[in-house]
Amino acid sequence: MTALKLTQIGNSVGLILPKEVLARLKLEKGDTVFVTDAANGVMLTPYSEAFETQMAEARRVMKKRRHVLRELAK
Repeated sequence: MTALKLTQIGNSVGLILPKEVLARLKLEKGDTVFVTDAANGVMLTPYSEAFETQMAEARRVMKKRRHVLRELAK
């Protein structure tokens, strides 16, 4: 377990993640992270199940309607 301290960043309060945590989550500056409720508190993850579900559906539609998208791109 790593204890982190909240810090003032402009008019907001932020959390600075140590390099080790960033490496474990495979995150870099500018990446988006998701905070979700968990049974024992909150979970911080670079993965959103809802977003992945939406993207899988979008990929399926784009593959199925590839010819329509090509025509629209002209």
